[in-house]
Amino acid sequence: MSFAVAPGVAQPASRTQGARAQSTQNTRSGASSLAAPAVAAAMGACAARRAQRAQKPRTATRVVQEFEDVCEQTGVTLSRYCIELANRGIIDSDLDSIFNSIREAAKVISKLVNTAPLKQAELLGLEGEVNVQGEDQKKLDVITNDVFKNALRYTGKLGTLASEEEDEPVDASWMGTGETEAIPVLSEEFADTGKYICVFDPLDGSSNVDAGIPVGTIFGVFEEPDPAECELPADLSKGLSEEQQKCLAGTLQPGKSLVAAGYVLYSASTELVLTFGKGVVGFTLDTSIGEFVMTRPSIKIPSRGKIYSANTGNIAEWDEPMRQYIEDIRAGKGESGKPYSLRYIGSMVGDIHRTLLYGGIFAYPADTKNQDGKLRLLYEGAPMSFIMEQAGGKAITGHSRVLDIPPAAWI
Repeated sequence: MSFAVAPGVAQPASRTQGARAQSTQNTRSGASSLAAPAVAAAMGACAARRAQRAQKPRTATRVVQEFEDVCEQTGVTLSRYCIELANRGIIDSDLDSIFNSIREAAKVISKLVNTAPLKQAELLGLEGEVNVQGEDQKKLDVITNDVFKNALRYTGKLGTLASEEEDEPVDASWMGTGETEAIPVLSEEFADTGKYICVFDPLDGSSNVDAGIPVGTIFGVFEEPDPAECELPADLSKGLSEEQQKCLAGTLQPGKSLVAAGYVLYSASTELVLTFGKGVVGFTLDTSIGEFVMTRPSIKIPSRGKIYSANTGNIAEWDEPMRQYIEDIRAGKGESGKPYSLRYIGSMVGDIHRTLLYGGIFAYPADTKNQDGKLRLLYEGAPMSFIMEQAGGKAITGHSRVLDIPPAAWI
């Protein structure tokens, strides 16, 4: 699966804010006689602004431009941004609640990643288990998975959670394991009232965490389809039969059905980038106030870059067209006529973040060993593709659009 910038992507035309009604008189005499016309004029101006807004699509940038009374000390926080979107009908209160929990989980994971070198025995090294993807689990994989999962469970707005670190999807109403109840059951109606599904990779690039290299969290949110035809057990932790797995797979949705997606980059700063399908917005964690503050109101990927990001250690195992393409852009034989430089962190979040800001190409091609590639469609490919397209880029497999591919299973 590969991600590539679409050349010559048109940039949106700049928008001017609606004109404000200005008074042309400043006198106290005859105030009562002027009151009615003044109110009528103000109402007319408000109606005109509403008409202007109705004629233009609700983009993330446009919503930010309409913000009023923004605190000069904090700017626009993530919580304020979500409240504004909910007030404008772009998202509902359930999504607002979900992102409130994602925000809190990201703060905790940021602290864990930053303090890991100081608590090596507790946080670094291998856990001794292998996840469903066949990868050795780091201690932080397990800890961050619990942090993210438990934060989302408390919302009461999710019917199902699916993590890269778990063998099966987790019923959001199931809160304990065995005889212990680490987390109290807040509502017996979780599964009935939750209308969303959240899929996530709690710590992408965790193999790099011992070296202090940037890592990240990836997440996506779907609306839950009607699974009425599937007879599933009340406790999903006990596993599913083959028939139940086939039925559940039928409810899986392609990336184009995502209603929201984002990632959190834990690096020199902690950045949260998200989209609700109305453009891409970036926030940076201000640790002095404990809030994510908007620092990138509208992320648009440059139409042409000069960096490619791929693990070229496997280039001999790629198919010939892919290998030839990389060799051509490296030699300056591409459309731009300029040679591309290699930049590869080995953490998808870090590499995608740089590509979004600077332009270029991120690719993880299939090879002879991994003929379908190694990126997980549900937890990595689909959410990142949604973000990339919303920023004006493209996400392709080499022959099709990533967002059109339906997952075959929860893994």
